[in-house]
Amino acid sequence: MRITRRRLLATLIGAAAAIGVPSIWMSSMKTYDGPVSDHFDGLHFFDPDGAPPKSLAEVLRWQFGGGRQRFTWPDWVPSPYADTPPPQVDGAKVRFSFVGHASWLIQTAGLNILIDPVWSMRASPFSFAGPKRHNDPGIAFEKLPRIDIVLVSHGHYDHLDVATLSKLTAAFGPRIVTPLGNDVTMHEADAAIKAEAFDWHQRVELGNDLAVTLVPTRHWSARGLFDRNKALWASFVLETPAGKLYIVCDSGYGDGRHFRRVAEAHGPLRLAILPIGAYEPRWFMRDQHMNPEDAVKALADCGAEQALAHHHGTFQLTDEAIDAPAIALGEALDAAKVPREKFATLKPGQVFEI
Repeated sequence: MRITRRRLLATLIGAAAAIGVPSIWMSSMKTYDGPVSDHFDGLHFFDPDGAPPKSLAEVLRWQFGGGRQRFTWPDWVPSPYADTPPPQVDGAKVRFSFVGHASWLIQTAGLNILIDPVWSMRASPFSFAGPKRHNDPGIAFEKLPRIDIVLVSHGHYDHLDVATLSKLTAAFGPRIVTPLGNDVTMHEADAAIKAEAFDWHQRVELGNDLAVTLVPTRHWSARGLFDRNKALWASFVLETPAGKLYIVCDSGYGDGRHFRRVAEAHGPLRLAILPIGAYEPRWFMRDQHMNPEDAVKALADCGAEQALAHHHGTFQLTDEAIDAPAIALGEALDAAKVPREKFATLKPGQVFEI
């Protein structure tokens, strides 16, 4: 196959924007500067129980090697649902509205919390290249209630969208909680963003008897050629009146120890939000992204009573078909003899309540 310069450029931009392969553009952003720890060597963060990110040679092998099977998604796959959330949800009730990909609105105890909000058309630093939406956000931006808190898990473009964060800041001025170093990215883009950065295992009081703890997850981070793993990544344990919620925005499975440790340290868990998409080809993706079979094992490991699936159906980051994650999740649940209703797959705009 002849690799044209244009195709190579488009491929690398898309891979860098969506899955964190080091990008081809120069990164001049400031990065985190802090003390050495058991997961920071003074320059780079690392997961002692994880795996290093793939190399540029490996991404080229994936993109241009022989035998690749990539399913082409339809240009536009609208969801039949669209949510108009209430101004707030009080008491012990928790309302989950699926925005799309890894973005959620969680309403409980009078506070409105967004997870990894992305309202942009592309998960990319560019408007002309990179993974493009295949459906609208499940909540139109103008239909959002007042946003009090935003949790941003890491710096990949399908999770940290500075355009959306700036728009949220202008509209609501929310408090933004994120792992170490991602605040630098946000402040470099927009000094008005109220970003606060925390380390793994730090617990943050949010008000109204809500709190969040940042916990290790099997992933990594990059936004440019020279900032690989210079910002931290995390999952979240959100304490609510209805119980603890385990929010995993991006993670590989490994041997499951990350999930078992959360169960040991923070259980019992009322509900887990787990990723099920962006997993093919497995040789390339398995260290950083779970497939549905992995997600079912992660649910068993963390011991949550209920799970919601996400990280599928909005941005095509990898090679599987648009409906493959949901179909494979059902099959994996059946094989594990887990009732399908215990691990629900929503479409953008659908709502789940506990």
